[in-house]
Amino acid sequence: MSAQVAEVAEVSFSVESPRGPHAVTVSYKRTGTGDPLLLLHGIGHHRQAWDPVVGILAAERDVISVDLPGFGASPALPDGLAYDLSTVVPALHALCEALGVDRPHVAGNSLGGLLALELGREKLVRSVTALSPAGFWNEAERRYAFTTLLTMRRMARLMPLPMIERLSRSAVGRTALTSTIYARPGHRSPEAVVAETLALRNATGFHETLVAGQSVLFRDDVPDLPVTVAWGTRDRLLLRRQGVRAKQAIPGARLVRLPGCGHVPMHDDPALVARVILDTSR
Repeated sequence: MSAQVAEVAEVSFSVESPRGPHAVTVSYKRTGTGDPLLLLHGIGHHRQAWDPVVGILAAERDVISVDLPGFGASPALPDGLAYDLSTVVPALHALCEALGVDRPHVAGNSLGGLLALELGREKLVRSVTALSPAGFWNEAERRYAFTTLLTMRRMARLMPLPMIERLSRSAVGRTALTSTIYARPGHRSPEAVVAETLALRNATGFHETLVAGQSVLFRDDVPDLPVTVAWGTRDRLLLRRQGVRAKQAIPGARLVRLPGCGHVPMHDDPALVARVILDTSR
């Protein structure tokens, strides 16, 4: 099944838990033609994180960019479902089934990169591109990343909307709001900076996802699949030396440097990120 015109929609599906089935609803955008490609964003972000590369990817792929449960326009998970890998990975698999997609390629950033690798480990996808994936930290690096994320969340929740909008109008203000995740924050549009700051502020799944991530360490191989792990050389949140650990855990993976890119590289160098994803999925 291929989408030719951009479609923004919601889909509901059932996810099993020890308490029985639960209905989960996910918002997504689908566009392009070709083999299916699932795009997964990081914690506190939304599917629009992928907008700079979607147009490039859609020339060759049926691109499905997803708001993870509890983020962006997707509602929170229902009571009884945890925001952990054992819930979210099956939910993403159920989402693909609901959309008529069998084993898509997947690319993910940060939390999305961790989810992409887990989907690969479960053999639910055809290829994996993980951009600065979570889970390859040591304890000190994890504490640093989580403290930084909590600080960003606190700032987003404390600032009134008029202040966010005022800051977004200048390069200095955009840098203050987003320099932790972008190497070139001044290049972001004011509208995008406001939208992602509000996405961070309003993410209903943020706290539970962060709590679930405290014990996460990805140390398993992902054999028999094309896997690329890519790291921005200017990543200030998950330091690039974690990419070496990822390569040690997944020896068959291709480890790629993204020169001049920050933690969310899709905005810093869209052409390079799109090429890395397409090369992996080919």
